[in-house]
Amino acid sequence: MGVLGVIARHMDAIIGPGVMLLYPLYASIRAIESPSNLDDQQWLTYWILYSLITVFELWCWTILQWVPVWPYLKLIICLWLVLPMFNGAAYIYESVVRKYLKFKVDFGSNQPEDQRQILQMMNLDARKSVERYIENYGQESFDRVVKAAEREARKQH
Repeated sequence: MGVLGVIARHMDAIIGPGVMLLYPLYASIRAIESPSNLDDQQWLTYWILYSLITVFELWCWTILQWVPVWPYLKLIICLWLVLPMFNGAAYIYESVVRKYLKFKVDFGSNQPEDQRQILQMMNLDARKSVERYIENYGQESFDRVVKAAEREARKQH
């Protein structure tokens, strides 16, 4: 079978710890140090989902040990949750958790109440874009954009 066969057979043990633990640990530390709360949300959600997968795995181990593809399936799920091109953890948060559990999110006291309400209704990508815009151009510039959008909306009605 050779070296490639051994690597393919043990892919989950070779890549798994890096994908499921090391990279998320590194990204979580970066998220803690960054000023944005949005990446914190991605990684907190990842750790919650990873914990649930681990509890499921421990609880169902007698069944899962008879499923030969389980380690690879777990690796694929964790890759989808972790990789920035998929942002699976953020997707799960936006489409499942946020949909069924409504928490009041504080976006800081520097935004007026109406803008905070708008930010709460936005999805993760839109909030990231707004945060980046404010970071690059300042709150005053963002306020002008919002006022211009409000004027345009009034014209259409």
